[in-house]
Amino acid sequence: MRALASKGEVIDVEEGSLIFRAGETGDCMFGLLEGTVDLTWNGDEGHETIQAGDVFGTGALVTQEHRRFGNARAVTPCRLLVMNREKFLFAVQESPMFAIELLGSIDQRLRDLKDCLRP
Repeated sequence: MRALASKGEVIDVEEGSLIFRAGETGDCMFGLLEGTVDLTWNGDEGHETIQAGDVFGTGALVTQEHRRFGNARAVTPCRLLVMNREKFLFAVQESPMFAIELLGSIDQRLRDLKDCLRP
């Protein structure tokens, strides 16, 4: 992801800043280069912490008229790689391993959530 950051749009987000809100339309995903982000949903009943190296907001790349499912807030100062569908497709074409790494990140997050939800 760092290699893509040199060619992509990178933004700095201050601690406590809202990155996106539930219900907003989304047209990009984010790669967390530095910092920590909290994702919350269902009125804060659901919660996930995103660490550097992870991606979030990926649904915006695969769903037309995508609406954000939850809120994303910077817990610490963050550096984010912002990637719309066009940039994502270019990145996958130029570096197929990026797609594998992205799937690995999503898979690990789902496994971690599943472990958290077990009684």
